Amino acid sequence: MSLKTTSLIALAVAGLLGAAAPVLAGPEVNTSTGIVLADGKPAAGLAVRGHDVVAYFTESKPVKGDSKFSVAHGAATYRFASQANLDMFKANPAKFVPAYGGYCAYGVSVNAKFDGDPNNWKIVDGRLYLNLDDGIQAVWLKDVAGNIKKAETVWPGIKDKAPSEIK
Repeated sequence: MSLKTTSLIALAVAGLLGAAAPVLAGPEVNTSTGIVLADGKPAAGLAVRGHDVVAYFTESKPVKGDSKFSVAHGAATYRFASQANLDMFKANPAKFVPAYGGYCAYGVSVNAKFDGDPNNWKIVDGRLYLNLDDGIQAVWLKDVAGNIKKAETVWPGIKDKAPSEIK
């Protein structure tokens, strides 16, 4: 795929997201707002649209978390399907937190922050990656190693920026 094609895909996706982009607790983590923990206290934004990040590793599929198994970590609230998964996360959060704060891995590789869809995922070398949608994930899967390498180079420069601040 040419650089021009990649850039056009990135611009098209950015245009489609527009106002539908998630509200951020902090620019380095892709979250939504309006979350309340089981104890009734407001929490940091919800990560991975409320999906259990441990379940990707233990069940090999996306599983919705339950608010009664919630924990705040960094700038986000994570939900889990069970106490066991919550305990696993608490023991080693770095193992389970998605790459690039849960933003689309392909988007990061092209210098953008797109929403990561919990249904478009892949674990690579023990790390969870999300993508925007089926089409973008298909492009990302054509060169996973190359796209991760690009994203690893780009991420430090955009990590602390809101999606709208990235040029």
